[in-house]
Amino acid sequence: MTARDAPVPPAGSGVTFVMPVLNEERYLRRAVESVLAQEIDGPMELVIALGPSTDRTADVARALAEADARIVLVDNPAAHIPIGLNRAIRAGTLPTIVRVDAHSELEPGYVRRALATLERVRAANVGGVMRAEGRTPFQRAVARGYNARIGLGGGAYHGGAPEGPAESAYLGVMRRAVLDEVGLFDESIRRGEDWELNLRIRSAGYRVWFDPGLGVTYWPRESWSRLARQFHSTGAWRAELVRRYGRRNSLRFFAPPALVVLLAVAVLTGILQLTSVLTGVWSAAASLVYVPLAAYAVLVIANALAPGGGGLRERLWSLAVIPTMHIAWGIGFLSGMTRGAHDTVDTSRLHRNTPLP
Repeated sequence: MTARDAPVPPAGSGVTFVMPVLNEERYLRRAVESVLAQEIDGPMELVIALGPSTDRTADVARALAEADARIVLVDNPAAHIPIGLNRAIRAGTLPTIVRVDAHSELEPGYVRRALATLERVRAANVGGVMRAEGRTPFQRAVARGYNARIGLGGGAYHGGAPEGPAESAYLGVMRRAVLDEVGLFDESIRRGEDWELNLRIRSAGYRVWFDPGLGVTYWPRESWSRLARQFHSTGAWRAELVRRYGRRNSLRFFAPPALVVLLAVAVLTGILQLTSVLTGVWSAAASLVYVPLAAYAVLVIANALAPGGGGLRERLWSLAVIPTMHIAWGIGFLSGMTRGAHDTVDTSRLHRNTPLP
């Protein structure tokens, strides 16, 4: 089927940035500054959807809005990202939507290049590379996991894929007319909402495009517990998307649950061998389960020892971070496949005294 060309607004029509936020006191100002520093032809506005934060996020947002008339605040009492995105999109007025995240910073020239790419290939959505970075040894180790192929499995926006059509787009610069046609973000989805939206865009015949010249700095979670909770939630919602859309999901999404199953089989095998339930040829045959796990361990160690791995603490954290990402994701996926993800919330965004939405 020939791809449909997305409409191109008149030159200088401007863009609406949309940003849902919750408990982002430490990151919000720099994220907003990276947005306002973008140089584009025409007007721009930044609509921030404020969730019920328990830190000073709302105070920071109000101060930023008072200092710059281009910033608009809307409430997002449910705290869920897709709901906040839709509220922000509806509050905006300009024909191109740029999704931004409070945990990210746009590189200079990001929007100008994205608009040029949208017009050149007549895509409905274009995204670039997520460049994870960290400030502490732990956060830098997580960033290495994000940027490494072994970490998140080779999605285009995590690595060096060539420019071209894509399954999804990180954050994304989108034509409002196409969003109006296919519907906005699905508010019943809590994670993976961008993948599901891009599936509908592609199903409608439009192009989703990857441009490796576009870069966004992303700051990962700052603690092990938050990382584990984030990936458990992500895995559960990926399973929900598999339940809904089946084989339209990439095979790479099944690697973490396969790892969890292998680990469970290996533990059971070890117990049976230690208790002499498995002996002889049966024990030898069962021991084959250890081979892929040993190969996985070698890859994790090689990633931690690779050049540019930072200091000792960062390398040691790398040994724990990647298995945490994979195992938490895999457990979440298996749970989501069993019972669905309808009640799963990403609690890594919440502080201890934040009520669950």
